[in-house]
Amino acid sequence: MSEADTTPNDQNRQIPGYQILEKLGAGAMAVVFKAKQISLDRVVAIKVLPKKLSADVEYVERFYQEGQAAAKLNHPNIVGAIDVAEAHGYHYFVMEYVEGLTVDDIIKAGKVYSEAEALNIIIQIARALEHAHAQGMIHRDVKPKNILITSDGTAKLMDMGLARVADDADAIASEQGRLFGTPYYISPEQILGKPDVDFRCDIYSLGATLFHMLTGKVPFEGEDAKAVMIKHVKQALTPPDRLNIDISFGTVKVVQHMMAKHRHERFDSTGEMLSELESLDFLLEVENPADSTIRADLSHLNALKPKTAPAPKTAPKPSVEYVPVKNPTNTNLIIALVVSGVINILLILLLLAKL
Repeated sequence: MSEADTTPNDQNRQIPGYQILEKLGAGAMAVVFKAKQISLDRVVAIKVLPKKLSADVEYVERFYQEGQAAAKLNHPNIVGAIDVAEAHGYHYFVMEYVEGLTVDDIIKAGKVYSEAEALNIIIQIARALEHAHAQGMIHRDVKPKNILITSDGTAKLMDMGLARVADDADAIASEQGRLFGTPYYISPEQILGKPDVDFRCDIYSLGATLFHMLTGKVPFEGEDAKAVMIKHVKQALTPPDRLNIDISFGTVKVVQHMMAKHRHERFDSTGEMLSELESLDFLLEVENPADSTIRADLSHLNALKPKTAPAPKTAPKPSVEYVPVKNPTNTNLIIALVVSGVINILLILLLLAKL
């Protein structure tokens, strides 16, 4: 996708009512710009669709429907939607502009989150998802890159504008056979092209995000996207405490529950998952009160350098400890045999004496 196809960079391509300030980023689905909303004198973010998607009438129609639905979401942990419109052949989505870094940025800087930090952020995003799911919206692309952390530690879920209404029959029919999501965090049912994807795909992706935050590694790796997705469907998940022995057993079980291969084995609701996460956070706070106010430390992020994985000093501890049975040494065996032989000789002598 060329920048010329997506950048309103001359007078004929300007978005009415907005002044483009700078390009923030680009992906396969859109380019995002920082802009000034002239009427209210405020900074916003504008997502502009590429021409190839703007030519898809069905996609554009759903883009507007879903943008309008996203604008109804009002939650402190969701980046707010402001407007969706078209200008000079460019379809665009205007949203709240938030200063901060994504979880993906922070991980790439070498950060491996502590359990308290990770739970703090994931709980905030779970609250955002609970609100969206209650309004009938599913995100379908929860990942570190779509979680923004502000300087005060508030986590905000982005990209709700391209989410889907869960029971939109037309969208379900038109999307059949298409793949939506990011390979490292996508749910098995999305990979398999299930037509009735629901809130549980977001639970899986949030679990995969939590796994990455706690371990510094994605749940499944492969040579290409196809290899990774096959593992999501078929390969058993490595328990995260094998990669980070400091993770509590309770958090390990929740991650495994969130990332169950079959959706009916995951949490029955986003609220149930949120309650479990909050219980874990409470237990951590009781055990270590100093961690209760932990937030992602963005002020020192520039000092972080990419880390290389050190050679393991010891084998990872199993999640359930056991006491091994010690085998006797050779000396002990010899002594035992000698004592046993002496006892047997004495017994034989006693029997002979009685005869």
